[in-house]
Amino acid sequence: MPDTLSQTFSALADPTRRAMLARLRDGEATVGQLAEPFLGRMSLPAVTKHLKVLERAGLVTKGRDAQWRPCTLNVEPLKDAAAWMEDYRAFMEAGLDRLGEYLARITTTPPTPPTNDIDR
Repeated sequence: MPDTLSQTFSALADPTRRAMLARLRDGEATVGQLAEPFLGRMSLPAVTKHLKVLERAGLVTKGRDAQWRPCTLNVEPLKDAAAWMEDYRAFMEAGLDRLGEYLARITTTPPTPPTNDIDR
């Protein structure tokens, strides 16, 4: 059984793939439409490889409509990743709350003046 969470994070690790997912938030797009912004920097086969990574992670589904290959965003893997991260967000917020309490405590206590043996 594949580790779907690892596949999701691996797919999200690349800025090109994240840009493709951002485009799909606006709705269905063909492979050509998804590839268009990247064709000056990479070849169509390279774009297709990125799409395959997104498909394997379950983030994109590719349909078939005659010669067109419309792609759509599948948010379920993103929901799973967000749920996994939620536990860590709560942990981090608790630590930040403790830090805030500590900083409030030490900044409201007036500093004690330094002692100088020469003044005595």
